[in-house]
Amino acid sequence: MEYRNIDGVPDFECQEYKEKTTKYCVCIPVINEGERIKKELEKAKKENIHKMADIIICDACSTDGSTDSELLQELGVNTLLIKKGPGKQGAQLRMGFWWALNRGYEGIITIDGNNKDSIEDVPKFIEKLEEGYDFIQGSRFIKGGQAINTPIVRYLSVRLLHAPIISLTAGKWYTDTTNAYRGYSKKYLEHPEVKPLRDIFVTYELLAYLSVKADRLHLKTCEIPVRREYPKEGKTPTKISKVKGNGELLKILFSNLFHKYDVKVEK
Repeated sequence: MEYRNIDGVPDFECQEYKEKTTKYCVCIPVINEGERIKKELEKAKKENIHKMADIIICDACSTDGSTDSELLQELGVNTLLIKKGPGKQGAQLRMGFWWALNRGYEGIITIDGNNKDSIEDVPKFIEKLEEGYDFIQGSRFIKGGQAINTPIVRYLSVRLLHAPIISLTAGKWYTDTTNAYRGYSKKYLEHPEVKPLRDIFVTYELLAYLSVKADRLHLKTCEIPVRREYPKEGKTPTKISKVKGNGELLKILFSNLFHKYDVKVEK
């Protein structure tokens, strides 16, 4: 089924393999992740994650066969969403959020599809959502978390630059702010002063914005320990280029700091 001309949502195609079966869902944005997403989903199935939260793949038109419908169904995926409209990760997340909220989920967990993160920790996010938390940030840097083979440049940029700026913007200290392993409550995403379904969120703007807005609105937030593991050898799995990509991230950080993405509220 195709969805078109929805305000703040890119055009997309939906392949729904099963009906809604759980209270929460896991949205996984992917594009040509190959064996990485396969291994991640295999791990999720082994841990019965698909029985605790419906798994929704938010694909940006992968061409490598990693989102083959038969394969995804074998691995416990509930629904495949295929973005047809413009935009990158921010657009994929907007697509996933719109689908999940309209389907009636009480909370959404997001995780990258490159098998770096501990998808077996999804129950921790569900537990916090059940406790009434509105924003749950996964962190490899707090007690109980694991940062394995983190590239030194990535480590320093997160700890010395990204985390301090996000924390300053939020008014609360966060330790692992580039990590997209998170939980969001329906209450947070549907708050009238949040409005995540806006075309301004194209790449990483939405992640930065949602990192800080919950605390600004005095909602219930926390960090929980997770594992993030980079491969010992070979190319680092990332969609961020060293020069242009990191330059864009800096621009987004400071735009967020100066409230560029905030909703104008009439008083």
